[in-house]
Amino acid sequence: MNQAAVSWHSYSDAQLADMVQNGRVHSRIYTDQAIFELELERIFSRIWIYIGHESEVPNDGDYQMRDIGRTPVLLVRGNDHKVRVLVNRCRHRGAQVVETESGNVPSFRCWYHGWTYDTSGALINLTGAEAYGKDFKIEEMGLSPVPRVASYRGFVFASLATDGEPLETFLGRAATMIDLLVDASPTSEIFADGGTHKTEYNGNWKLIGMDGYHPHYTHASVIAAMHRKPEAGIGATHREDPFVDTARTRTRDFGHGHAMLDFRDHRIHQYEMNAAFIRKISGGEAYVDAMHQAHGEQAPLLISLAGDPHLGLFPNMQLINNQIRIITPLAANRTRVTMTAVRLGGVSAEINATRLRQHESFYGPAGAGSPDDAEIFERVQLGMQAEVNPWLEISRGMERERVDDDGSIVGLISDEVPQRGMMRYWSALMNSAA
Repeated sequence: MNQAAVSWHSYSDAQLADMVQNGRVHSRIYTDQAIFELELERIFSRIWIYIGHESEVPNDGDYQMRDIGRTPVLLVRGNDHKVRVLVNRCRHRGAQVVETESGNVPSFRCWYHGWTYDTSGALINLTGAEAYGKDFKIEEMGLSPVPRVASYRGFVFASLATDGEPLETFLGRAATMIDLLVDASPTSEIFADGGTHKTEYNGNWKLIGMDGYHPHYTHASVIAAMHRKPEAGIGATHREDPFVDTARTRTRDFGHGHAMLDFRDHRIHQYEMNAAFIRKISGGEAYVDAMHQAHGEQAPLLISLAGDPHLGLFPNMQLINNQIRIITPLAANRTRVTMTAVRLGGVSAEINATRLRQHESFYGPAGAGSPDDAEIFERVQLGMQAEVNPWLEISRGMERERVDDDGSIVGLISDEVPQRGMMRYWSALMNSAA
């Protein structure tokens, strides 16, 4: 491939297709701003993007600021109790009508010229209305709704494209993995109100993935601590190392770029130890009993997983540990990660507090693990600037992966099944200019 610099939109479909090959990808897909611009157009402006959870806007007038690529949007519960996704842009001269990340308001007022919208998006106050002509229709000048919005079990997705596959088709087999989080509650309720923190790193958004190969190296000190204290938390039992290829853990590609580090067999094998730990927490005995009553034969698995499907939904969402993670691309070499801790409904405050402390210990600003990831992503981004031998290997385990009964592709825990699945879908989207 010619290494000469190229300008925006100068890539042909053939060149883009050539960047993802059998077991390897070209590093330019992570470093070139021209490709990043195409990603915004062909991925983030077309497919379903995760926006937020309905529990983040529980009351009328509650809102959260989010982004779809470069399009600023609002997840808002209107005065009619309905949850919407609206473009955060005044219909007059384009100013954002909301500048704070979250809050509760009776209406949205643009500070430029005073146009005011209710929380359903309708324009309710037009300043100097007498100056507008008779053809001006105030009822047609509300905040623009995002063309398509759909939800699955409270998780709200939106698309800037007017047409496309239904959300159910897009999620496919990955949808039932979302259930593993929601049904960790005996009442099948979760609340994304456990606090949010953000981090930004100087690297590409696609570097974040489901990678079972790196923990022993990137997080060596954390893995060592887990082995010293294998009963250190809810769902955190590691009497058997989950990150070795002889373990019961697997990598799994569901299609559409969705992937999972599948700990189900590993965790259910340690159910008694998991249940014993949670019974020691205040309210733990009642929780275990309630889970068996609510979920029957599925309860041991749900208790053992503790709401951690370790699932990545392409392109911008992950459900890991006790968090909902949103990945926001800012530039080819800049990414924001927003992590919101989840509270389970129908459990004691002590159980939720324990879950939150575990989340903070690894993923918090002073956590033992998450800073490792940001650091390694930045080192990768720097290394990929090299023009010598620019191809990256994602072939690990390619000869031993298999297709499971449900149609998903499965490999051992260190295999790069998720990376290959992600890049196959990326390539399909990037090579579809229509």
